[in-house]
Amino acid sequence: MIEEMLAYNKKFVEEKMYEQYATSKYPNKKIAILTCMDTRLVELLPAALGLKNGDVKIIKNAGGVVTNPFGSVIRSLLVAIIELGVEEIMVIGHTDCGVQHIDSEMMIGHMKARGISQESIDLMKYCGIDFESWLAGFDTVEQSVTDTVNTIRNHPLMPQDIRVGGYVIDTETGALTTVCKA
Repeated sequence: MIEEMLAYNKKFVEEKMYEQYATSKYPNKKIAILTCMDTRLVELLPAALGLKNGDVKIIKNAGGVVTNPFGSVIRSLLVAIIELGVEEIMVIGHTDCGVQHIDSEMMIGHMKARGISQESIDLMKYCGIDFESWLAGFDTVEQSVTDTVNTIRNHPLMPQDIRVGGYVIDTETGALTTVCKA
């Protein structure tokens, strides 16, 4: 499959199909979106919000959550704000999320079945990673979005003039529901 994608990329460049996507690194709408990596959102989310290339910064991870207040999500948001002109943040969870109700013990069992050793798991714990909470899911998408919005709003490095709102997108219709007003 990767080979097919690389072959397409070669054609994409040769035929200059990239020209229609030309934009700058600065988001036109001055918004960053934190959302889930769910495959249903790849085209649905931008379409449902009327976004085109260059409009926003999109940060994606499993569940669209902040798992570490000093991890890559907050770092990305701070770079977007301080260096790239972002003024607002949208946290967008979604219906039928695969992270909802994930059980860390089950995940650890699946890791072991895939060949991850108990020694590696123990090493992570020894290094200070709370494996159980790091791999845990959440009960409701609304609570997850609220928790993430609060983590961002209350972060000690987050400028106070940044508006942060929380939403849930329906993965079938694209309808957005407000959970936390910006």
